[in-house]
Amino acid sequence: MDNIVEFIKATLFSLVFAFAVTALLGPAFIKWLHRLKYGQEIREEGPAWHQKKSGTPTMGGIMFIAGIGAAVAAGIIISAVRDALTPTLMKAAVLFLVSLGFGVIGFVDDYIKVVKKRNLGLTAIQKFVLQLIFAAVYVIVMYFMGLLETDIVIPFIKYTVTIPIWLYIPFVMFVVVGTVNAVNLTDGLDGLASSVTAVVGLFFAVYSFFRFEPAETGVSVYAMALVGGLLAFLIFNKYPAKVFMGDTGSLFLGGAVSLMAVDLNMHIYLILVGFVYFAETLSVILQTTYFKYTKKKYGEGRRIFKMTPIHHHFEMMKWKETKIVTVFTLVTLCLCVISYFA
Repeated sequence: MDNIVEFIKATLFSLVFAFAVTALLGPAFIKWLHRLKYGQEIREEGPAWHQKKSGTPTMGGIMFIAGIGAAVAAGIIISAVRDALTPTLMKAAVLFLVSLGFGVIGFVDDYIKVVKKRNLGLTAIQKFVLQLIFAAVYVIVMYFMGLLETDIVIPFIKYTVTIPIWLYIPFVMFVVVGTVNAVNLTDGLDGLASSVTAVVGLFFAVYSFFRFEPAETGVSVYAMALVGGLLAFLIFNKYPAKVFMGDTGSLFLGGAVSLMAVDLNMHIYLILVGFVYFAETLSVILQTTYFKYTKKKYGEGRRIFKMTPIHHHFEMMKWKETKIVTVFTLVTLCLCVISYFA
C-alpha cells in the first residue's frame, strides 16, 4: 500500500513538474528563438494560406523535452534521497534518454533547415539510418539488461504471442521507426501532434498504472511527464501557434510513444491508440502510389485525396484548423478508451 501511494505521488509530481518547467520556460525561449530568427519556412506544396505562418519560431520541442527531462531527473533525485521507487524512475530515465536520441536527430534536421537554410534538412536516407541506429541501440541495451520481453499482446482476444529474439528485434525496430515518422507527419497543424500525443500519453499512463505493478514499470511516470510537458506546450502551440515543435519535438514524441508501447508489449495497440498517426501515413502512401500508378497507366497522375497528409485534405475541404485538431483528438480519445478494454 505504501509503495502504491509513493508511486501515485511520483506520477503526479512528474505531471506537475513537467508542466511547470515547460510553461515557465516558454515565453523566454520563444523570445530567444525570435532573436535568433529561427523561423519556420513554409513549403510551397502545402496549403497557400499556411504561408502566413512563415517565420513562426520552430524547434519549440526543446521546451517540453526540457520539462520532461527535468521532471524525470527531479524524481530520480528525490527517490534516491528517500530510497523509494528508484528502479521505477530509472526505467523512466531510460525511456527519456532513448526518446531524446530521436529528438537529437530532429534537432539536427531543424538546425540544417533553419540555420543552414537548407529547407529539406537531412535527407530521407540520413534520417532513416539514424533512426534505425537509435532503435537498435534501445533493443540491444534492453536485451543485455534482461528487460526485453519478446511478447506481443493481441488486442480484443487478449492473446499473447511470444516470438524468437531474432525476429523480435527487427520487428521492434520497424515499429519504432514507423511510429516516429508517423508522428512526424502528424505535426502539420497548430496543436495537432501535441493534442493527439497528450491523449496517447495519458492512455499509457493510466493503462500502465492499473494493469501493472507500480514498482515494475516507469511508463506511468514517464507518460505523465510527457502529458504535463505537452499540456504546457499547448499554451504556446495551439492555434494560432506562437511556436512550432519542429522535428526536434515530433521525432522525440514518436520515440516516446513507440518505446512506451514496446515496454508494455502493446505494439499492436499502437494501430488503435495511434490511429491518427497511421491514417496520416497511410494517406501519403496511398496518394503517392495511386499517383504514380495512374501516371504510368493514363499519362497523368490522379489523386485520391485533395492533399496529404490527410489533415491537409480536410483543410482543403474548408475545415478550420481548430476543428480538425478537435476531431482528431476526440477520435484518439475514443480509440484509447476502446483500447483500454480491448
